[in-house]
Amino acid sequence: MDLCYRCEICNFDVDLYCVKYPPPEVIDNFETHHHKLTLLKDQSQFLCDAKRWKVGYEFSYRCHECNLTFHVDCVWNPPEAKNLLEVNHSHQSLHPLQLHIGQPPEYSDVCHRKVDWTWGGYSCQKCPHYVVHSICATRKDVWNGKELEGIPEETEDIEPYVVIDDNTIQYFSHKEHYLRFHINDLLWEENKWCSACTHPICLQSFYSCIDCDFLLHQNYAEYRRKIWHVLHNERLTLVTSKDDYFHCTACDRLSNGFKYQCGDIKLDVLCGSISEPFVHLSHPHHPLYYIPLVGRKQCNGCNRWSSLLLTCIESGCGFLVCFSCATLPQLVKHRVDDHPLSLCYGETASGKYWCDICEKEANPKRWFYMCKQHRASLHTQCVLGDFAGLMPRSILTYSHRLYEVVRNNSMSRPLCRACELHCMYPIILKMLGTSD
Repeated sequence: MDLCYRCEICNFDVDLYCVKYPPPEVIDNFETHHHKLTLLKDQSQFLCDAKRWKVGYEFSYRCHECNLTFHVDCVWNPPEAKNLLEVNHSHQSLHPLQLHIGQPPEYSDVCHRKVDWTWGGYSCQKCPHYVVHSICATRKDVWNGKELEGIPEETEDIEPYVVIDDNTIQYFSHKEHYLRFHINDLLWEENKWCSACTHPICLQSFYSCIDCDFLLHQNYAEYRRKIWHVLHNERLTLVTSKDDYFHCTACDRLSNGFKYQCGDIKLDVLCGSISEPFVHLSHPHHPLYYIPLVGRKQCNGCNRWSSLLLTCIESGCGFLVCFSCATLPQLVKHRVDDHPLSLCYGETASGKYWCDICEKEANPKRWFYMCKQHRASLHTQCVLGDFAGLMPRSILTYSHRLYEVVRNNSMSRPLCRACELHCMYPIILKMLGTSD
């Protein structure tokens, strides 16, 4: 507290603002409660019914008919003060939330537990089924701290491209050339790479530049230029410039493709595309949600421990998957086999599994790639490697040296200078100025 008035006898302080705007003794027109609220001037401990589980020690308002108690700040705001009753449900939309009490029970879209409206909660004015506990809505990882009373709603962002004709677009970051649409469902394009995700085009439809080698998968060309994401309480902006490489905040992969960024938060487009509810083929019957964890838990896909996991909220299920596993490609090609490899989600087996790439034992309970024609099982790490998120033929600075990203498709495996073993990964780094 800054400047204030103080009673030394009672050990009582009141700041200049409250002296100028003293709270009324009784409020009988409070929008979120239909009974009179009486100001209690004793500084006893209480539990605020507008912010469930938050303890107060100062003056409070009380409804004697409902036996409810509120912080003064939760119910009374002078004309010059900002209204605290509206926040932005950044996990889903641009719409503000409004505090309500006494409505039928719903399920919170943040923690996905039942909302007891006796304690109050937030609901969206335009999305009728979006509701949040008051304590969840004001969490630091959910609310960005911006009060929206009297602030016009933000409008949706402009489209990422301009339509030229039925098969041609002009992409916002590649305005110098037009992109043409190609339907691709028969030819496996493994020598063309998407500039957004840096993965091969494979069997997906795509846009390609008429005059250069710029390509985009159809779905990434349509991604919005700004998004809300479950891992951040501010909007993230799509960045398409190639400023060397970055580590994805969600999966920790290296990438030099497109990214969604806000400050230090950087998400590759694979992780940036994840929204709630998230449905994955490994767990098709129940949707998954991001729920912040205290500590770390084990991913069902790779058995690694992480604090950033997508969780099944069905009672007794306990399914968890990390962002890295959640964004693994379903089909890939590798030089070890002429056929496409399918992602398998673990299985119970009595015998031993062996990876055909590293020739080491594979744990069948972990996710792995398999060739269904030859029954070959392959570690996901062996198939994709450490640099699957880097664009072939690009140049980057890694460990203070310049490298070119190249495909490992020669007849013999090159010798790695770091581990001194023959490299088996499909994408490798070649030091510039050397022959190896």
